[in-house]
Amino acid sequence: QVQLVESGGGLVQAGGSLRLSCAASGRTFSSATMAWFRQAPGKEREFVATISWRSGSTTYADSVKGRFTISRDNVKTTVYLQMNSLKPEDTAVYYCAAKGRVVVTTSPDTFDYWGQGTQVTVSS
Repeated sequence: QVQLVESGGGLVQAGGSLRLSCAASGRTFSSATMAWFRQAPGKEREFVATISWRSGSTTYADSVKGRFTISRDNVKTTVYLQMNSLKPEDTAVYYCAAKGRVVVTTSPDTFDYWGQGTQVTVSS
């Protein structure tokens, strides 16, 4: 089993920044794909970004490209999401997810492990 624990959410004004963290423990995979998704009230869970644990290659949703950066620390087994130039439409619960192999996907159904989520609220 893999345990994922997110932290770093909060309330920020539009234009501000936040950094989310996702600490992975338990059975970790050297070839895993890690991802961030988000879900706003009344909406479906939405892809934000992925990163390959081994290669560090990344993908982003068009809505966050150029503003968000996903990264990982292999020693700390932690994945980060640096969010800059935040907008009110970024308000959502942000979830960390993991898949035990390399995948190229934006579908939340692909991922096997999920954190509990952390709330991000951007005020206008």
